[in-house]
Amino acid sequence: MYAIIINDVVKKFNNRIVLSNINLKIEKGIVYSFLGPNGAGKTTLLSIIAGLLKPDHGKVLINETLEPYSIEAKKALSYCPQEPALYDKMTGLENIMFYARLYGLNDREAYRRAKELLELVGLWNEANKLVGRYSGGMKKRLNIAISLINDPEILLLDEPTTGLDPIVRRTIWGLIEKWKTEGKTIVLATHYMEEADNLSNKVAIINEGKVIVEGTPKELKEKYGPKSIVSIEVEKPSPDQEKLRDALKDFSTIVYISNNTINIHTNDPDKYVPSIVNKLYSIGYNLLSLKISKPTLEDVFIRLTGRRLE
Repeated sequence: MYAIIINDVVKKFNNRIVLSNINLKIEKGIVYSFLGPNGAGKTTLLSIIAGLLKPDHGKVLINETLEPYSIEAKKALSYCPQEPALYDKMTGLENIMFYARLYGLNDREAYRRAKELLELVGLWNEANKLVGRYSGGMKKRLNIAISLINDPEILLLDEPTTGLDPIVRRTIWGLIEKWKTEGKTIVLATHYMEEADNLSNKVAIINEGKVIVEGTPKELKEKYGPKSIVSIEVEKPSPDQEKLRDALKDFSTIVYISNNTINIHTNDPDKYVPSIVNKLYSIGYNLLSLKISKPTLEDVFIRLTGRRLE
């Protein structure tokens, strides 16, 4: 069975097309990621799935038969927005109990559920602190806890780890893995290729409101990625990427700089690496290190769109 079916969905804002003819089927019990840069349409698509927005054309079905706006669909899914919907002048415990009452839980049930969820996200010791004094990471975790009040079978997460330090990010990844083992369907919107790669059973790469490709991370990297990425750390990279690409055009058509590292897509590293190194030396680069690695989902995105994810 499919948890979510998206048929020919189109959405416009002020006559600008934000989503263009989206067609996707998301199986039950998997982690499915919408991967794309900010502004690609991921949040709009999640909002339509959650029933917060109506498409201008097409439709979404939950569990194959339910309209997103129906009471049955609301019971089946929950949406965790990118920006926490919290009350700063209430404690963490009070925030969860407030939302639990909206779901119809009495005071005893609301307290039991709140304690259970705060322990799950590691915030029980901070339960009586005002949310206005929470860090950004604590607010993210509380926001996720609130989205779990109704124990949804389908959980929509919009950029759940944006702005978080690596430790908190890994904590949230662990929770997502746990929910997957419990049979929940997780739909994740992210611009972090590592997040989509590590967590997803399936990925849809979205750019400018369109689904470019869909598949497992392995399938996408094998089909659309280069054989290898040559990453060369240099002392002072030139900001002129056009000049750099022109210098390396005989070895690769895709070259980009990330911090102090020049990344070069190539299908034959053994053949080209010596020539690449000589060319960089000849145009004035001081090389510090060299690494050859397998492609990532970001490399797939670059190859298909000509731009980076972040």
